[in-house]
Amino acid sequence: MSIKRRNHGRSKHGRGRTQVVRCDNCNRGVPKDKAIKRYHVRNIVETAAVRDLEEASVIDEYVIPKLYNKMQYCISCAIHARIVRVRSVENRRIRAPPSRFKGMRQNANAQQGTAPAAQRA
Repeated sequence: MSIKRRNHGRSKHGRGRTQVVRCDNCNRGVPKDKAIKRYHVRNIVETAAVRDLEEASVIDEYVIPKLYNKMQYCISCAIHARIVRVRSVENRRIRAPPSRFKGMRQNANAQQGTAPAAQRA
């Protein structure tokens, strides 16, 4: 029988069985090592109220905390929501992580003409 993936779609490696977690979208039971895990980071306060809070705040440099929510999806929901994508047979062999999105910090540094500390040294 042909093998589709080197790890059979799991990261178990020597463990006989792993704990079952529930998909956050459809509530399907998925092995913990097979589930697609992503952190969903967002502000506790919606963007419309951020300015009002900053003006009413006594502390000038108060940073509004964020919500860090770990989302766990089954394969079906992750593909349907485009969290992961189907790759061709040749591209499945590529084990390097995909290139990261360049965030706001690097764009701001590029506009000011300064590079991050790691690139300067």
